[in-house]
Amino acid sequence: MTNIPGFKAYDIRGKVPSELNVEIAYKVGRAFVKLNNAKKVIIGMDIRTSSPELSEALANGITDAGCDVVDLGMCGTEMIYFSTPYLDADGGVMITASHNPPEYNGLKFVKKGSVPMGYASGLQEVEQMILNNDLGELAAKKGKVEKRDIMSEFIESLNQFYDVEKMKPFKVVVNAGNGCVGPALDAIEDRLPIEMIKVFHEPDSAFPNGVPNPLLPENRQPTIDAIKKHGADLGVAWDGDYDRCFFFDETGEFIEGYYIVGLLAKSILKNNPGGKIVHDPRLIWNTLDIVEESGGEAVVSVSGHAFIKEKMREVNSIYGGEMSAHHYFRENAYSDSGMIPFLLVIQLIAEEGRPLSQLVGSMIAKYPCSGEINTTLENPKAKIEEIKAKYTDGKLDELDGISVEYDTWRFNVRMSNTEPLLRLNVESKGDVELLKLKTEELLQLIRS
Repeated sequence: MTNIPGFKAYDIRGKVPSELNVEIAYKVGRAFVKLNNAKKVIIGMDIRTSSPELSEALANGITDAGCDVVDLGMCGTEMIYFSTPYLDADGGVMITASHNPPEYNGLKFVKKGSVPMGYASGLQEVEQMILNNDLGELAAKKGKVEKRDIMSEFIESLNQFYDVEKMKPFKVVVNAGNGCVGPALDAIEDRLPIEMIKVFHEPDSAFPNGVPNPLLPENRQPTIDAIKKHGADLGVAWDGDYDRCFFFDETGEFIEGYYIVGLLAKSILKNNPGGKIVHDPRLIWNTLDIVEESGGEAVVSVSGHAFIKEKMREVNSIYGGEMSAHHYFRENAYSDSGMIPFLLVIQLIAEEGRPLSQLVGSMIAKYPCSGEINTTLENPKAKIEEIKAKYTDGKLDELDGISVEYDTWRFNVRMSNTEPLLRLNVESKGDVELLKLKTEELLQLIRS
């Protein structure tokens, strides 16, 4: 287990200043350089009030260790993923707490080539260096900081993923949630034939319209209202650092990320027959079906960006998708993006000549799902054992939490990597009543 409170499975994240502060950020900078023997590191930050001071402290730590910094300023996490290989840097750090409340912040790391660095792949060593005050000597020559605006190169790099000729002049509601995506949408707007209806577009560290987390049902309403008001063809909403985007169909219905994975897999396999598609084990039947139908090969991985990216590299997968709305692309340094799915889905609707509701309608009917239901518990581990003991007559899989499969329904229960939560997902084969029944049954057991 970690000893410094903010150190988590995938990143550093916590309340500022009690769990993450300028002192920790400075030391992390020095340790990161030492660990990776880095000569150049990219840094960027989200819109949070605490981001500038953390960014400055991090840059000081990096440069005190004799390493140069390229500072992108306010940007999205995927711009760090893009810039690290593009600028041939030895690593990248994004200062963000994504969809957490305003008092939180965090640091997300990649090594050379945008290979993720989580607790098991470097962060634990960083933590030990800080605890042992083993940060290396101060460099005789301090590194330099170059401030750089890389937006136009980033937008240009997206060209390989979509064909503007195949798009149509749709009306699209884009909800930035007052996070960082607004400037990127502005930068790509005149390249696309669509009309953007902008909601909460300006970056604002106070998050006056709530934290940008479209997974919270109460945060979806403004997007739904705008779709209905403007008769839009589609709605898209992003989280704070826009490495995830969420879709709403033309009726304002929120589409679970699970079905978007199927949609993108199908579209990508059309041009890459036989390609490997990596997916998480929480909800699987729809993905398995579609990948097989489309002549691809489905490969399951433990949930979480570090694991998915590792698995994709291992099997040379063209695309990876998680039901939590993380979508990963091989040609994007195997990294997740909130811009690429946005562009692909717009193109797909135009090419298919059918609205989003119809493109995912058959999937939803064939494999209805509960969506992820979280429950805060004192002892989530004991509860998983209790569930396992009850469902011994099903087919058990323990790759990630527990998955239990029956002929007509299945479920996955796993612990959160960052919070004392149990996360439940249930799906059935076309039986909504059974789905409701089994979801209730499991929730009763979890919450008893």
